Amino acid sequence: MTLVFLKLGLIAFGGPAAHTAMMRDELVRRRGWVGDQRFVDLMGATNLIPGPNSTELAIHLGYDRARWRGLIVAGVCFILPAALMVTGLAWAYVTYGGTPEVEGILYGVVPAVIAIIVHALFGLLRTAIKNIWLAALAVAAITAYLLGVNELLVLAAGALLAAAPKLARRLSPGRIQGLLALPLIGQVTGGSPLFPDPSGAQLTQLFLTTLKIGSVLYGSGYVLLAFLRGDFVERLGWITNQQLIDAVSIGQVTPGPVFTTATFIGYLVAGPIGAFLATVAVFLPSFLFVGLLTKLTDRLRAGHWTSALLDGLNAAALALMAGVSYQLGVTAVIDPLTVAIAVVTLVLLWTTRLNNAWYIAAGAAIGLAHALIT
Repeated sequence: MTLVFLKLGLIAFGGPAAHTAMMRDELVRRRGWVGDQRFVDLMGATNLIPGPNSTELAIHLGYDRARWRGLIVAGVCFILPAALMVTGLAWAYVTYGGTPEVEGILYGVVPAVIAIIVHALFGLLRTAIKNIWLAALAVAAITAYLLGVNELLVLAAGALLAAAPKLARRLSPGRIQGLLALPLIGQVTGGSPLFPDPSGAQLTQLFLTTLKIGSVLYGSGYVLLAFLRGDFVERLGWITNQQLIDAVSIGQVTPGPVFTTATFIGYLVAGPIGAFLATVAVFLPSFLFVGLLTKLTDRLRAGHWTSALLDGLNAAALALMAGVSYQLGVTAVIDPLTVAIAVVTLVLLWTTRLNNAWYIAAGAAIGLAHALIT
């Protein structure tokens, strides 16, 4: 399990939808550690809690496999590769005034990632969309998302609309049951972190500020950007707007969770110890929330109307995954070569059982070759 989640952490480019698709391919399709129904239940349930949903899905899958030891191992191994990469890039950024170029790699990797997401969507479709009503909810959910409706509202509406008919039949007078764009990297002058020799008070403030963000953040990387700007740029004045944009960029172009943006900021503020503390702080709430969620998910599936609520949540979550992949595809599949990468990857996914790592590696190689030629 350690090796599986380390590998996923190394190849998980493309954001939460791509991470989810890769986990489904690795753990459901290839290894059979969990069934599709359980997988979509966990996928839907993790949307109920704050934090990085794909990381929380990895943590929950680890719990399903090996209980509390699995919960810790899966989460740490999924986060660790990205955290180490981001720390290295932060060191280069501070020391040399820039970061290595990565656009060439992403040119080839992202089309392959889109194919992986599409393959996972079709694999999950029959499990999550069980009837015409759920299909209609999914269509409405993806439409609302593409029109700009907040993701949380889409998820909540999907869950409530699916559960409402069964709940209405169960309620009687006196009886009500409770329910629970990737910017370019900027340039800075070389030097050292803001606090080369940070005090205990400065490290504590860094830890608590990042812990607060990890505890309350719902939504996309853009929401993360707003939280980080409010605290680290405006309130504390520890970094500049350009440094924040660069940090978010690094979080997006490295594999694994975009929350490793906090790792980069921690390094800018207090060097390696700052990177470590910020990483622990931003992800710690996810481990705690998933520990609480393990009980809730089983109870939701066990109840009659709460099971319908979970079905609606799953359908809406799958629709959001489709919406994200569409938006990603519009910006990444832009010429005959990227179309060919996506199509060939999709065909191979349906006709072979090759590991996703090969598709990511091939896409990266094609992207680098294209960058060198052009």
